[in-house]
Amino acid sequence: MKKRISLLLPTRGRSQLVERFLRSVVAQSTHPELIEVILCVDDDDIESHGIVFSELDLKLVVGPRQTMGAYNAECLRHASGEITIAVNDDIIVRTKGWDEKVRALDARYPDGVYLGYPNDLFQGRKLSTFPILSRTTCELLAEPYPRAYKGAFLDPHLMDIFRRLQKRGYERIAYAEDIVFEHIHYRNNPEALDATYSDRSRFGDDLTFIALVDARRLEADRLCAHITGGSSEAFPSPLQPAVKPVSLIGIIPLCTRKFLLDFDLPLTWRTYLFVWMLGRYYFSKLRRIP
Repeated sequence: MKKRISLLLPTRGRSQLVERFLRSVVAQSTHPELIEVILCVDDDDIESHGIVFSELDLKLVVGPRQTMGAYNAECLRHASGEITIAVNDDIIVRTKGWDEKVRALDARYPDGVYLGYPNDLFQGRKLSTFPILSRTTCELLAEPYPRAYKGAFLDPHLMDIFRRLQKRGYERIAYAEDIVFEHIHYRNNPEALDATYSDRSRFGDDLTFIALVDARRLEADRLCAHITGGSSEAFPSPLQPAVKPVSLIGIIPLCTRKFLLDFDLPLTWRTYLFVWMLGRYYFSKLRRIP
């Protein structure tokens, strides 16, 4: 039996983009009958309530406006597939037979623990945009898509967990360069900038990402236990720490402690996070961007 694939798709006010994405999914898939799309929309987004697409199994989930992490968690709760992919509505699938390639990627990991991701033609190998996770991985993680993230950082959060596995000797990150999910992002396509992008705080999740370092370490412990034949139940679910403001001076020792001196991470990744997070913080303060 071929595995069913669930696409987790939060959207708001972009029904035309959703239709474009869904048409590309069908046009490029080998088995569209084995693909479901869980569409999560806000209760006040009346236009999106009318989205229909008969060529795919489409599940519409309507609820109050939430964080991006909560949207994806809600999509996952309604998903039935053995393989899940967190997607955006501003994607065009470019690879013929992408679904079979995803199944082949999944088959490389018999224990079900991996983080796959396609080539988005924007971040590429650098970041796990549109993460591909097995049902097993989603069930092992206490919170695959933390609700604390308002609009960003879900992909580096997952990447960080799997970098920790990598440091422990388990290479479970699979970049699928030959699966192209083109991300029509406004930074490459200025005409794509709309209210969905502009209403989101670009740097609003930075301190949350820093605060969840210990949670990611616990998540890696749970995955590692499964890989080695142990029980993930031996590890407590990560707690949600308070996100506290930090000063212009205080951010340096904080990032040093949380990233640069985090020996649970590979040197290149922790160095990258240290430089990246400091750069983002000072850029947001100098530009006075919330």
